Amino acid sequence: ACSEFSQKSCDECLKNVSCLWCYTNNTCIDYPVRSILPPSSLCSLSNARWGVCWINFEALIIAIAVVAGLILVSVTVCCCYCCYCRRRSRSRLDEEEEQLARKREERRLQSLQRKHERKLKHDEIRKKYGLLQDSDNPYSRFENE
Repeated sequence: ACSEFSQKSCDECLKNVSCLWCYTNNTCIDYPVRSILPPSSLCSLSNARWGVCWINFEALIIAIAVVAGLILVSVTVCCCYCCYCRRRSRSRLDEEEEQLARKREERRLQSLQRKHERKLKHDEIRKKYGLLQDSDNPYSRFENE
């Protein structure tokens, strides 16, 4: 029982985690587990000690709330940042893919154009030297003059 440690020391009282030390009357009492915070009729928060003797209960609650708030904010910021980066990287990948497809299509069209130009040039040379066959009679006889 925590009341056995009353009028002794705070350190001895707080060795048991279910005890609360009150500096106003140097008493060790059972922590009121039914309520989250001990009522002020039992002991004021600035004079109550729980867990450690060097920090009062009020400061302990504030410190825990600040740390929990910082963790919550940092997790929220990380989640938002990660979602934004994923969305941004997906759109960037889509843009790169579209750009590659456009370049591929441009190269294909240029290749077809060059192929057509080569065919026209070769046909002109064949025509010049009489090697171009008539499309009406592709099997005409080749005659030497």
